[in-house]
Amino acid sequence: MELGDVWKPTYGPGPEAPGSSTPGLVAMAHGFLRLVQPNALPTELINFDQSQSGFSRDDINELLLYELGFLVCAAIGILLIILVPLVGFCFCCCRC
Repeated sequence: MELGDVWKPTYGPGPEAPGSSTPGLVAMAHGFLRLVQPNALPTELINFDQSQSGFSRDDINELLLYELGFLVCAAIGILLIILVPLVGFCFCCCRC
């Protein structure tokens, strides 16, 4: 396996679905990832050549917009983690 130039890497077209015995599940997973994060990574914010003291407000807004799909999924997950046991407890205790 050849590593190539570590300091200036070249990237290929994108993730390909691997050949597997479950192409439906692979297609579903890739479809979910494309749905959750359709935007490209803002590479201009990640600059290793110059040292930055911090991010500006616009940079933070752009990074949050990039991660918006994952933030929504995390919020729904946390909501379900709280609501499912609470509803189950109510059904258990209040069997009217």
